[in-house]
Amino acid sequence: MPRPPLARERVLDAFEAIVIADGERTATLDATAKAAGVSKGGLLYHFGSKEELIAGLLGRLEELNDADLAKMASAEEGPVAYYIRTSVMEDEALDRALIAASRLAQGGSAAAADALRHTRRRWEDAIRPHVRDAASLDLVMLLSDGLYFNNSLDVHGPELLVPRRQELTDLIALVLTATAP
Repeated sequence: MPRPPLARERVLDAFEAIVIADGERTATLDATAKAAGVSKGGLLYHFGSKEELIAGLLGRLEELNDADLAKMASAEEGPVAYYIRTSVMEDEALDRALIAASRLAQGGSAAAADALRHTRRRWEDAIRPHVRDAASLDLVMLLSDGLYFNNSLDVHGPELLVPRRQELTDLIALVLTATAP
């Protein structure tokens, strides 16, 4: 599949950044075009409306989730350990897309809420065969949510609010023991 045009990606990057920093209401077409360094006509060439921008962002989320699921499936450490370890937000493209989609959902976007539910179901489907039962799956998913939320409280400070590398490794080992089929 050919790579999308650079201007289109810059527009999506700008929209995503505005939604994350200031919320959906401030992510107007004009503000997005200005932040992307393109004319409004240039933005409209790629995205004819704000709804199309949202759809583009949610399409990006789907593509990033596809790539993440492929990494999860081939992770040497196994899908459960991979999922927990990568639940510690590191300002990756997938993290930013998830945060932007969450902000859109909080602002009332049904499409964003649906995309987030779909993303979560796909992660659950990938993890389910690697845990013993539904309670184990819930444990993994809720632990991941907690790590992600806890880390989001202060991603810019020198002290991250999540377990450090060894503590996270120990936590993963504990969960693997508790949930193994």
